[in-house]
Amino acid sequence: MTTKIEFEQTLKKLKDIETALNESSIVAITDQKGIIQFVNNKFCEISQYHYDELVGNDHRIVNSGFHSKEFMKDLWKTIGNGKVWRGEFRNKAKDGSYYWVDTTIVPFLNDQGKPYQYISIRHDITIRKNMEEEIKWMAYRDTLTSLPNRNYLSHWIKEELNDKNNHKLAVLFLDLDRFKSINDTLGHDVGDLLLREASQRLKNCLRKSDFIARLGGDEFVIVLKDIENQKDVVTVVNKIKKQLHLPFTINKEKLVISTSIGISMDILSGDSVNFNRFIETLMKKADIAMYHAKQKGGNTYCFNTDNQTNELERFYHIEQEITKALEQNQFSVVYQPLVNLKDSKIVGMEALLRWSTPTLGSVSPDEFIPILEQLGYINEVGKWVLHAACRQMKIWLDNGLELERISVNVSPVQFSCEHFLEKIKETLIETGLEACFLELEVTEGTILSIKESLKTLNELKSMGVKISIDDFGTGYSSLSYLKNLPISSLKIDKSFINDLDIDSEVIVNTIINLGKNLNFTVIAEGIENQAQLSYLQHQHCQLGQGYYFSKPVRAEEIPRIIKEYQVVSR
Repeated sequence: MTTKIEFEQTLKKLKDIETALNESSIVAITDQKGIIQFVNNKFCEISQYHYDELVGNDHRIVNSGFHSKEFMKDLWKTIGNGKVWRGEFRNKAKDGSYYWVDTTIVPFLNDQGKPYQYISIRHDITIRKNMEEEIKWMAYRDTLTSLPNRNYLSHWIKEELNDKNNHKLAVLFLDLDRFKSINDTLGHDVGDLLLREASQRLKNCLRKSDFIARLGGDEFVIVLKDIENQKDVVTVVNKIKKQLHLPFTINKEKLVISTSIGISMDILSGDSVNFNRFIETLMKKADIAMYHAKQKGGNTYCFNTDNQTNELERFYHIEQEITKALEQNQFSVVYQPLVNLKDSKIVGMEALLRWSTPTLGSVSPDEFIPILEQLGYINEVGKWVLHAACRQMKIWLDNGLELERISVNVSPVQFSCEHFLEKIKETLIETGLEACFLELEVTEGTILSIKESLKTLNELKSMGVKISIDDFGTGYSSLSYLKNLPISSLKIDKSFINDLDIDSEVIVNTIINLGKNLNFTVIAEGIENQAQLSYLQHQHCQLGQGYYFSKPVRAEEIPRIIKEYQVVSR
């Protein structure tokens, strides 16, 4: 039999528990129909309702409308069966603001095991939920334009397409034409503002059901959902072209731009195994089609074709094979002589990377080098090429070959690498080659993109390493700072040598005169016949290379070739 003291002690424990619960939690009690019978002070505080406004009402007074009917139905089914329900709720306060609570609802059961009352115990998690939303926003949004980024694409696919329905999709891959020149001439601030306004115009061209993301730089991807045919796609594309071609006013500057658009279409089946892979494939096809639109001069669109698809399949094959190329010694270096056009004496070599695989055979550098860059292997492979070339040059010099330079191509990715200079120094020390014999070839694009990195070029010069601008004439060099760059050579792109018509002759002559006036050595590449050689000699171009002299060959053939040319040059 319970004594009075034990009873009082039990009451005190219950009172203490009630006090602790009221101080730490948001508490409400309802009847079996959900009518509020009791709320504590913390419920009133967070909801901003007075006690009398809540008691006698039901929880719809704080319902935010955020949760689905299925969500609410599941909740009532759980507690109606006498089971505890746990979950997170977004509620709405009296002033219209929203707050989140972590909720546990416990049913009180009668003698028949039926709920007659419910007690809900809640804890405020608004700050945590807001932080989660902010982190999610940062993970899924492009910070410059506020558009979704590539990470959000998987989430959108899951939300919009992950059902049993078939969806006719069109993927548009967009690239702004000549955007780089805007950045170079007007600055990145103007470029950023332009991207923001262009993003908003693109968004306004689409339906709510469509998807748009900024992939980075001036590249965007658009997914048109449940599109019927090519005609409907062209309607959207023409709308985009028209909107982007309207003048932009940025910092009082009027800018007119255009875009190149690649398009791919397919039907996404609800039974597809991998939705993300499906979209990635469509994006790659659209990307290839966009490249073809660029080749047409830009300001146009291009649908993906079977030929382009074959290119895509080869791209995937190369991508798979190239991952094992370095460890399986599939790469090699060949060398092409650099000739003094005045006396036909070989004065140097250019090191060229080659790749041959058992399944693909010989793969063109134009194909595999961009893939090395995309996959992030170019730094490792580039370091290997540099080391091989410098080691070979040291061997030739030690064997008495009279060579002035070994030229090695450097990718823009390599050049911008944080440890680029350290790798150059390490290679020279390891191979024992003096820096004055090494020439690094960079493209105009590399120079333009590292305008702020003049320090790197100056450090290379102070080491004694020479710098040559490769493919000169194909980019958009600013002559105002070209004269200040610590470079030693300009290399005329072979496209101008291949077809020496009147226009090409004007360009070649201009580059030769420019080089002479700036005290640069001018090198012509791609010399294939006597007519080209005679023309370049007449214009007093200093150095040249090409199949007319020798195709790229393995290192062991170089001494023989040099010996033959020594006879010719005497």
